[in-house]
Amino acid sequence: MSAAPVLLVGCGRWGRNILRDLTSLSQSVIVVDPSEEARAAAAPTARAAHPNLEIDERVCGIIVATPATQHIDAIEQLAQWGRPIFVEKPLATRIEDAERALALAGERLFVMDKWRYHPGIEALGALARSGELGRVRELRTWRLGHNHARDDVDPIWNLLPHDLSIAREILGYLPPAVSAAAERAAGRVWGIAARLGTDPLHVVEVSAYRAEHRRRVEVAFDDAVAVLDGECDTAVKIRSNNGDRTMSVAGDAPLKRELKAFLEYLDEGAPPKSSARDGVETVRRIAELRRLAGLDG
Repeated sequence: MSAAPVLLVGCGRWGRNILRDLTSLSQSVIVVDPSEEARAAAAPTARAAHPNLEIDERVCGIIVATPATQHIDAIEQLAQWGRPIFVEKPLATRIEDAERALALAGERLFVMDKWRYHPGIEALGALARSGELGRVRELRTWRLGHNHARDDVDPIWNLLPHDLSIAREILGYLPPAVSAAAERAAGRVWGIAARLGTDPLHVVEVSAYRAEHRRRVEVAFDDAVAVLDGECDTAVKIRSNNGDRTMSVAGDAPLKRELKAFLEYLDEGAPPKSSARDGVETVRRIAELRRLAGLDG
């Protein structure tokens, strides 16, 4: 890992997980967060914790883990530093903000799509590319639960980027928006059911207003169906007319794997999987699906 520290902007609930994994990778970290509570939580493991960006120390890279609606503000301030930036998904919550972020930071800006680093999703992508089970006909993803910890956005902005990144990893691209219906309850928007593409078709359902917790990915091929049945699953199950089989996959945590990839990039390795251009396309696709569902005007 680099001798120079990484700057972590935002050390709330998820930022603390990022700090934990960076330090477990032996990476020095400087934290910036206006919250005294957040800085106190970071103090035992961070190299330093500051209330703002007025710091006088060289950093090798930057990770942005502020609330989604504040990503563009952070990028506007940090782009001039000339360092690579890894920003939590989604890149922004408005198309114009996502495009501005790309214009400001360009090829130095990447999006933290952790599900692209899940060993099970990578295995499904490898099956899709190999042609071993025939062509991919349909991708089905579910992301259901009963919690929403963010005040700045509704659950669609929090949940849907994960499933779109799964489509990108398995199919190699993001299918076009076709149709969508919003899920509403108790006077709020809680989720969306959507269809993207045609051949292959991506059917996705996300909701933060369900009794069950489900993170399931199914890929229907010509000759079989392959399933990853949860974020902690260490096996891909394949069912076909020739019988069932199981592919074991590593149990490595996706967040730690994507952070390791970013640190290796800072050390002249390959860039992270999701570029800023990918991030703009994701924001655009979510905005299109929201409009199809009658949201956002």
